[in-house]
Amino acid sequence: MNQISSPGPAAASMGALSMLSASLVFAAANTIQSILPQQFGMSSTGMAFWQYLIASVLMAPVVMRIGLGKLKTRHPLAHQARAFASALGVHVFVYGFASGVPIWQMVTLLATGPLFVIVGSTLFLGERVSGARLGAALAGFVGAVVVSGVGGERLDWPALTPILAAALWAATDVLTKALAREESPETLTVSLLVLITPNHLAILLSANAFAFVLPADVATGLPFALPQGTGLLLLLALGGLTAAAQYLLAWAYKRADATYLQPFADLKAPLAGLIGWSLLGQTPSPWFWPGAALIVAASVFIFWIESRAPHARAAPAVGRG
Repeated sequence: MNQISSPGPAAASMGALSMLSASLVFAAANTIQSILPQQFGMSSTGMAFWQYLIASVLMAPVVMRIGLGKLKTRHPLAHQARAFASALGVHVFVYGFASGVPIWQMVTLLATGPLFVIVGSTLFLGERVSGARLGAALAGFVGAVVVSGVGGERLDWPALTPILAAALWAATDVLTKALAREESPETLTVSLLVLITPNHLAILLSANAFAFVLPADVATGLPFALPQGTGLLLLLALGGLTAAAQYLLAWAYKRADATYLQPFADLKAPLAGLIGWSLLGQTPSPWFWPGAALIVAASVFIFWIESRAPHARAAPAVGRG
């Protein structure tokens, strides 16, 4: 992502606070993503489509304020690949929820994302990373391994879907960083907001046309079917929470560097664990607590190390679940 001088520690602190707020909103959204397939029989692909269609409608004023003229680009294929990777990551992620993977395990495994971002940025963009950021990313990865595998909860394909989602979203971030060398944050934001819903629709149609949707995903048999009553209200709330989280995410990325903010996003893991425990009765594995503590420690460490130095701002990377 493009590196632009920022006001310094104060802006970085505001960025961290915004990322923490986004994590809270994402945790609430993840809870609804867990409820809709299991209690209201909604397919995961259909849920992802409607979720982002609602969010896109709510974000329309932001798109119009920025201006559709910002869509002009010399790299249309790269923008399309970025939007597709982001949308596919959402579908892979919500499939895990539809398969019954506990919310705390789903969200905690996303802590593998920063490591994928660092590897991709190093291999494909030739970037260097500080030891503190690398250490924090590795700590988050180790915390995710502790939570997901050592406890022996379940290590089948659905349980590993959030790792694939993390890799896809990391590819989105790396493409954003590459495009930001030539294009403005506004172009990056508008292009993804405009392209994300058509990509969700394409994935939904392709999944059903080629019978790619697995049995656990076809609870209703109708991918476009909307739930009724409380389920519909929850779906509308999910779309609203998604729009709010993306706005907070973009606001955070405008004020601090993405790799600095990444560990704060990992705080979704303990938040999701607490919500799943208190509201859904999903008791975390005993290994959840040391793993989550390691993630929190990594976040505190990177904040303490880098809050003493000026930071870079980064273009927003929206479209996550």
